[in-house]
Amino acid sequence: MQFKNLRSIREDNDIKQKDVAKYLNVSQNTYSQYETGVISLTADILIKLADYYKVSVDYLLDRTDNPTTYK
Repeated sequence: MQFKNLRSIREDNDIKQKDVAKYLNVSQNTYSQYETGVISLTADILIKLADYYKVSVDYLLDRTDNPTTYK
């Protein structure tokens, strides 16, 4: 499953895949496969990405259009 919000938030912030991959301690290719849905996102990776972008996990998973994190 491809995650459009995951890709768009990265692009909207002018962040390169290699920079996010470095933050996650994975290769750029692995991160690219997360965005395209070739590799499934783990809970650990989702939490790290939500913290990195300061958005909710539901937003990253395209379950909502609201990026606000829950308190």
